Amino acid sequence: MEIEMETEMEASAKLYEAYNELHGLAQEFQTPFDAPAVLVVGHQTDGKSALVEALMGFQFNHVGGGTKDPPPYYPPHEAYIEAENMRLENEACQFSAKEIIIRIEYKYCPNLTIIDTPGLIAPAPGKKSRTLQSQARAVEALVRAKMQHKEFIILCLEDSSDWSNATTRRVVMQIDVELSRTVIVSTKLDTKIPQFARSSDVEVFLRPPTCTLDGCILGDSPFFTSVPSGRVGTGRDSIYKSNEEFKKAISSREVEDIASLEEKLGRPLSKEERNRIGISSLKTFLEELLLKRYMDNVPLIVPLLEKEYRSATRKLHEVNQEISNLDELKLKEKGRSFHDALLTKLSLLLKGTVVAPPDKFGETLQDERSNGGAFTGSDGLQVPCKMMPNAGMRLYGGAQYHRAMAEFRLVVGNTKCPPITREEIVNACGVEDIHDGTNYSRTACVIAVAKARDTFEPFLHQLGSRLLHILKRLLPISVYLLQKDGEYLSGHSVFLRRVETAFINFAESTERTCRDNTTRYVTWSIHNKNRPGLRQFLDSFTSADQTQSVHQEQSLGSAGNDNNKHEQSKADPKVNHPSLQNDSNSGLHTMDTRLADILDSTLWNRKLAPSSERIVYALVQQIFHGIKEHFLASSELKFNCFLLMPVVDKLPAMLREDLESAFEDDLDSVFDITHLRHSLGQRKRDLEIELKQIQRLKVKFRQINDQLSGHQLRRMRISSS
Repeated sequence: MEIEMETEMEASAKLYEAYNELHGLAQEFQTPFDAPAVLVVGHQTDGKSALVEALMGFQFNHVGGGTKDPPPYYPPHEAYIEAENMRLENEACQFSAKEIIIRIEYKYCPNLTIIDTPGLIAPAPGKKSRTLQSQARAVEALVRAKMQHKEFIILCLEDSSDWSNATTRRVVMQIDVELSRTVIVSTKLDTKIPQFARSSDVEVFLRPPTCTLDGCILGDSPFFTSVPSGRVGTGRDSIYKSNEEFKKAISSREVEDIASLEEKLGRPLSKEERNRIGISSLKTFLEELLLKRYMDNVPLIVPLLEKEYRSATRKLHEVNQEISNLDELKLKEKGRSFHDALLTKLSLLLKGTVVAPPDKFGETLQDERSNGGAFTGSDGLQVPCKMMPNAGMRLYGGAQYHRAMAEFRLVVGNTKCPPITREEIVNACGVEDIHDGTNYSRTACVIAVAKARDTFEPFLHQLGSRLLHILKRLLPISVYLLQKDGEYLSGHSVFLRRVETAFINFAESTERTCRDNTTRYVTWSIHNKNRPGLRQFLDSFTSADQTQSVHQEQSLGSAGNDNNKHEQSKADPKVNHPSLQNDSNSGLHTMDTRLADILDSTLWNRKLAPSSERIVYALVQQIFHGIKEHFLASSELKFNCFLLMPVVDKLPAMLREDLESAFEDDLDSVFDITHLRHSLGQRKRDLEIELKQIQRLKVKFRQINDQLSGHQLRRMRISSS
């Protein structure tokens, strides 16, 4: 029997040593080996930090308000913790969202990982406590997220003498409903014992009814702990000179608590009850629980190590392959292949594809406006997104380009000619070099062109900025597609940056050239299109003058007498014969007279009469409308021809020329061969070391698993016999 006990101890020692190596491997090479851990959950002032310190055997937290006097020397781990405490004290937030993880490594017992979360907060209701209420929600969300890890043992702290008051359990049971992986700890036992007046109250407190706790608690019943107050240090307010004194005080506190409980009960505590009192009992229970978890995980570790070994072997093969490909001819060929593949992806995105996920690479219209700029006129207003088709869709590539151009047409098409003042008309008249007359058609053209330039040029720059943003987005999406298809050049960051720079420079210079060639505003060649509208206005203008003249003649004629009318009718037979009043010669004479009056009051008169102002205003409106239509058609055509199309037909030649030129000048500067060879060599050595460690751990855990299985089999035979 003694020999079997020694064999089990040796097996346990090998197990702890193997797990220590496993932890080291996980930290050094960032391999996914999750180990059992203890997650401490409790409200503020529940004694959570003090309990963690007591379990560790040394102090590291600042408990309560203020700061402690630092000792003259900190061990390395305490110096790091002290620096973190100082950093947290200077932060504006009252709690840190980052959990504190303290990993204590032992040689002959399982590693104990304790995760100390921020204390839960129970704020008062009302508007005055909104800030604290917000912090309380944030803390609870953090704690709930940590409790989701199934491998964690939850240490639920309750600072209450009444078990029906479930403060922390209310939060814990939202995740672990049956408390099947939760250990309940009643803290500050030394302050609760004096509160009990009868022994029956103590009995209920030490052994709460199952219905009260409402769950299958891990460990069957709560633990009861006390931590002596006082800090470790050499300062004036320090109670303990060293952590050893602190640990002795913890042991003394346990003895005093047991004596006080027995005095209240009037009887000695049973062994089962003693095993639930004090920090040492809780620590022993947690270590035994962790040991069981470690042993249960042994059969699962070997397959994980096998998987990690295969992964590391594959990575080593890839590194060796990359090292063998560090040849000039192979590198040039890889560069050319990447060039062709990239251009294929760019063309695919412009033509349309659904390969790239829209939720990752697409932009809604609002996103596009925020990132690439919005179309805004002089009034600063934007077209509501709901007026644009596909505004809520996350688009990229050609579809996004088309939507941006459609928004440009809508915004510019609804733009009205700005107001025109009399001062602008007078200033635009000027003096001709041939005569002193006023050329109001030229005046209208000058004003219309100036108004169009001020109105449309901002839209032109906004269109260039928006379309350039859409084109630049093609590159990261293309890179994603290359990675997805296994055509990406991983490890060649210098070469990839060169391609990216060349693409961006090409897009920017092409956009700038396209925009510069679209800033001329012409009026000749537009008037014919607007002649019907202008003729309609002039006809209405002439009709209005004729009507006004007829009214004037009628008013003058009414002052005469009937005799004059009679004599006039005799002298002019047309009066007695209405059919002759519309004689063509008389009509032409009247029209010529009216036209002469219009010209005399407008074109031949430098005095800006209301009629002249109306004509100029009408001309400006018609010319501005013509310029707007010409600007829309010209802008869309030029951006399609001189920005979009060059990406298809000119970019390939430019990139290939840049690539071949770089190959001829200095291949090392393109691929950074020297640095790449060094980094790949270091990566190869790291993988070889990792493979050796994994192989060694595989053998150890397989032996441990076989040994534990043999012990279990022998025990089964002994019990059956």
